[in-house]
Amino acid sequence: MPMLALLRAAESGPVSPFEVNFGLFFWTWVVFLALLWVLYKFAYPAILGATEAREKRIADQLAETERLNTEARALLAEQQQLSAEARGAAQAMLAEARTVAEKERAATLEKAQREQEALMDRARREIAAEKDRAVAELRREAVDLSLAAASKLIGQRLDAAGDRKLVEEYLASLSRNA
Repeated sequence: MPMLALLRAAESGPVSPFEVNFGLFFWTWVVFLALLWVLYKFAYPAILGATEAREKRIADQLAETERLNTEARALLAEQQQLSAEARGAAQAMLAEARTVAEKERAATLEKAQREQEALMDRARREIAAEKDRAVAELRREAVDLSLAAASKLIGQRLDAAGDRKLVEEYLASLSRNA
C-alpha cells in the first residue's frame, strides 16, 4: 500500500515547487543508481570498446595519411628531379640538333660552292673551247676572204687547195709570233 500512496501523491503533484517529496526522491535515486549500474555493467564496455576501436582506426588512418603524405612528397621530389632531367635532356637535344643543323648547313654550303666552282670551270672550258672554235672559224673565214681578195687582185683563180695551204701556213706563223 505504500506504493499506492506514492502513486496518489505523484498524481496529485507537489503543491509548491519548494516542497520535497522524500519517497519520490528516494526511488528516483534508486532507479538512477540501478540504471547507472546496468549501463556500467553492460553498455559502458561496449561503448568503451567502440570508442577505443574508433580511436585506433583514427590513429591508423592518421599514420596511413602520414605515410601517404611522405610517399607523395618523395614522388613529387622524384617527379621534379625527372622533370629537371627531362628539361636538361631536351635542351641538350636541342643544342645537338642546332649543332647538327649548323654542320649540315656548312656542308651544304661547301657542296654548293664546290658545285659552283665545278660549273664555273666547266663553263670556262666550254668558253675556251668555243673561243678556239670561233678563232678557227674566223681563220677559215679569213683564209677564204684572203683568197677571194687575192684572186680578185691577181684576176684569176689559183688552185684552191694550194692557196688555202699557203694562207693557213702564213696565219699559223703569225699566231706563233704573236
